Amino acid sequence: MINSLLRFAGVYKTYEKYLIEQIKYGPMPEHIGIILDGNRRWATEKALNSTAGHWAGAKVGEEVLDWCLEYGIKTLTLYTFSTENFSRPSDEVNSILKIGRTDLLPETLQDVFKRLEDETSTYDQHFLNLAIAYTGRAEIVDATKKIVEDVHQGNLSPQQIDEDTFHKYLYTAHLPNPNPDLVIRTSGEERLSGFLLWQSAYSELVFEDVYWPEFRKIDFLRAIRLYQRRHRRFGR
Repeated sequence: MINSLLRFAGVYKTYEKYLIEQIKYGPMPEHIGIILDGNRRWATEKALNSTAGHWAGAKVGEEVLDWCLEYGIKTLTLYTFSTENFSRPSDEVNSILKIGRTDLLPETLQDVFKRLEDETSTYDQHFLNLAIAYTGRAEIVDATKKIVEDVHQGNLSPQQIDEDTFHKYLYTAHLPNPNPDLVIRTSGEERLSGFLLWQSAYSELVFEDVYWPEFRKIDFLRAIRLYQRRHRRFGR
């Protein structure tokens, strides 16, 4: 109710313009990662089922894509569904997978994503990554297995293995900027929950106290403003 009244009064629009002025001359992150959290809790508070929360969250995801294009952000990675999430009730899992991803998904969905990847394979201006059925630990384990196999096959020597080599075996190896400059998590929780564990070593972290379906442009702009105000030392 309060949010609706503020929107009606034009307060958000005024604040949005203020934030735009504050960030427009600062450095923009090239790669933003977002942990989409709070769909179920938002739905519960609204007396809705969990499926409604996930569909509301999907609509916000579309808006975030528009904002990234508007501000020249080249890469966006959305953490939408971890492997642990498969333990949720089957009706909820099925509703999420309609938004979905790779080899743990039904073959029909795998075909859709493969076709989409093929159709956009020549695109090199912007990159959208959906981290579905994903955990950072599993990614590191998979990379290690591939390295061991290449060593076994004689394609790689142990002496060649360093951080740059390891990066080439990660899921994000195809990206020009695989390491997110900024990671945002919604819902007020302050942890990465296995999101891009290798790649986010020096990411700036912003935790938003708002459920994902209520994530607004002003929340997005404030996260960028926080990013611009921080001095990135990369461990130095």
